[in-house]
Amino acid sequence: MRELRIRVLAGVFAVAAVLSWAGARLWNSIGTLPSVPLAAPVVLALIAVVLLATAISLRARLRAQRERRPGAKGVDPLMAARAVVFGQSSALVAALVAGMYGGTGVFLLEFLDIPTRRDQAVYAGFSVLAAIAVIAAALFLERVCKLPEDDEDPPATAPAA
Repeated sequence: MRELRIRVLAGVFAVAAVLSWAGARLWNSIGTLPSVPLAAPVVLALIAVVLLATAISLRARLRAQRERRPGAKGVDPLMAARAVVFGQSSALVAALVAGMYGGTGVFLLEFLDIPTRRDQAVYAGFSVLAAIAVIAAALFLERVCKLPEDDEDPPATAPAA
């Protein structure tokens, strides 16, 4: 399994932000811009909490297993792999959502004198912060589940005789 790269997440964020900003300008010139839902930051924050709780639980179980504590409950490798895949997919989606709400929020900064637009800008800002929390929790989960063999470089192949 390949490790998440910050550059990929930043690229997804940047592309989504630019497209969202341009789309918000276009949509606003044609009609009314759809609102940023209040549930967006709440759902993202809940996903961040689930990822963080999973990482903390796995870290404690792995530490107990490594220290060979009596009664330590082991970690199923398939469950750990599923947790990492969930974290990686959540981080990619969170980068996309953060870019989308970030671009919309930047567009809404022009209209802070209108109360409804100001509220939408605040919701968009909180959504970006919650998405960053999802990314941080996913990266922490990935680090917790990293195998010791992953730290080493692959062995060089010997030339054929």
